[in-house]
Amino acid sequence: MDRFLLRRTVGVALAAVIALTLSACSAAPWEEANAESTATATPRPTSTAITTVVNELATGSTKHTLAAGSIGLSVDYYSTLSMDKWTADADKPLSISMISTLVNDEGQAVYLSNMTVLVAVYDSEGKLQSPPELADRAIVTPGYLVKTPYSYSQTFMLPAVDENATYVQLSLTYELLLQTTPTSTQYAKQTASDTLTIAIAQP
Repeated sequence: MDRFLLRRTVGVALAAVIALTLSACSAAPWEEANAESTATATPRPTSTAITTVVNELATGSTKHTLAAGSIGLSVDYYSTLSMDKWTADADKPLSISMISTLVNDEGQAVYLSNMTVLVAVYDSEGKLQSPPELADRAIVTPGYLVKTPYSYSQTFMLPAVDENATYVQLSLTYELLLQTTPTSTQYAKQTASDTLTIAIAQP
């Protein structure tokens, strides 16, 4: 074999070795695809929702207007205890002043025969254990006269609640008796319902 042919043969063999070495150093296509698929995604920041507790007694008092059939009620809610002292462990006084009016008033009387207050207690995660129902049942028959100019006033004492409480929601029910005529001893029963949300002061 002459020298030219020998050098050409050696050159071809060397090129083949270099090509084989380079291919061995690079990753296979399926390995590259797998590497991309297993890459860790950058977590996105999440926002935390802030829940604002409604406090209808934030200014010390609030007024609600209710209706029960032809009877209209004007109810004032207030507390003699400042809101910063409405803590979970405190006895919390809630005062109620209510007066009624009649649509197409013919002179009938309106009486309050019973009133109840259900106290639901909540924290940021849901409902907690509630205290017993509060009630004021009339001790006179047929009830307390509540038609203007006569009004009903009462103070309920909300007891201590769970230390984790952030607010209470009161469900109030007014059971009323409407005289059928100004001289009748017959009465029609009407019921008015209301809700009141009050924040619990945090330490």
